[in-house]
Amino acid sequence: MAAELLWFCNWTTLGVCAALKLPQISALRAARSARGLSLLSLLLELAGHLVFLRYQCYYEYPLLTYLEYPIVITQGNRALPARRGPGPRLPPSHSEPFPPDVILLLHVFHFNGNVFGSAPYVALFVTSWFVLGLRKWIIDLSMSLCIFIGAASKFAQLQHLWKTGDSGAVSALTWGLASYACVARIITTVMTTNDLILLIHLVTMLALNLWVTATVLRYRKTVSKAK
Repeated sequence: MAAELLWFCNWTTLGVCAALKLPQISALRAARSARGLSLLSLLLELAGHLVFLRYQCYYEYPLLTYLEYPIVITQGNRALPARRGPGPRLPPSHSEPFPPDVILLLHVFHFNGNVFGSAPYVALFVTSWFVLGLRKWIIDLSMSLCIFIGAASKFAQLQHLWKTGDSGAVSALTWGLASYACVARIITTVMTTNDLILLIHLVTMLALNLWVTATVLRYRKTVSKAK
């Protein structure tokens, strides 16, 4: 029974995360506007995902327990060079970070009228991928801070929604799918690595994802009634 549950959680999470950003991108394209979507929240979310993936790669956790992060974050074709000297090596399946989230980021910059403004952020994320793995203390400290980065990204989105009072082009489905992914990953983490830092991170993100989802739906209903 445990093996079947682990299999189900792993593969449904991969399926959910493969389509995670599609509803949000579709909503942006349909609205032709980034109204309601916080750019700061998106940038912080990307940073948190990057650290989360790098941490699990560094410690060589079971690939199926975090494979959705390469799906969400990586899209490049060139493999990262293997680590030299002692210590874990990265699996060859992990590529240089060029996120599908970057597609979403480009859409936000495009509808804000400054698509080239995303270039420094993309360069920073790519550089960070290599820097995070240079020393053990760097990746450990970054993972500890990842909880606060992830929480800050959710609060940035919540604050933006509270300020505007309009969920605009924000996709409730994307946030709902992210909530399911957190639930599934809590289960798989308990059944495999039982890493306390990861569990605290996942539980915190689940609570905040649900909060954002509820807020998006609330303001959507408010706007609909006003019309």
